[in-house]
Amino acid sequence: MKKIVVASGNKGKLREIAEIFRGAEVVSMKEAGFVGDIEENGATFEENALIKAKAVCQALGAPALADDSGLCVDALDGAPGVYSARYAGGHGDDTANNALLLKNLSGKAEGERTAYFESCVALCLPDGRSFTASGRTYGKILSVPEGENGFGYDPLFFSDELGKSFGIASAEEKNAVSHRAKALAALSEKIKGLSV
Repeated sequence: MKKIVVASGNKGKLREIAEIFRGAEVVSMKEAGFVGDIEENGATFEENALIKAKAVCQALGAPALADDSGLCVDALDGAPGVYSARYAGGHGDDTANNALLLKNLSGKAEGERTAYFESCVALCLPDGRSFTASGRTYGKILSVPEGENGFGYDPLFFSDELGKSFGIASAEEKNAVSHRAKALAALSEKIKGLSV
């Protein structure tokens, strides 16, 4: 694909998608002319990704890519899950979300802090076709943030694959193992040779 309209305004996500889809022009939905909000009322990451991609695709008449992702903590029965961005109430308040996560895990031993990031990506085309793929990356929740890289819960997530927090990892290191990278790689395999 030469141009990808991403159903997001999250600069961190846009940067990661641009890194993975090198050679394609990656633009946010607002840059492409989409105005308004999309209600993410799905019960799963896949449902939310499809809701966003379809809304942008239909409004702009162009292929649209959306991601819905979040942190799932085993000791919290999978929370914050689909509510990761608004865990503490307000949307995208990383500081409040991280503080609430640490509060809810207080008293939990290191072995009880296992977690994974999950991402589902959806690509919707103007002809009505849609494709989805998912990816996960596993680790544990630290008791104090480490590093200032990334966004969201990255400084609290210790990656099993990297042996360090996503907050310390470089963008290249994170993209090599991230849930979003795995989902996008799986999606790119599904759409190989696709004419859009």
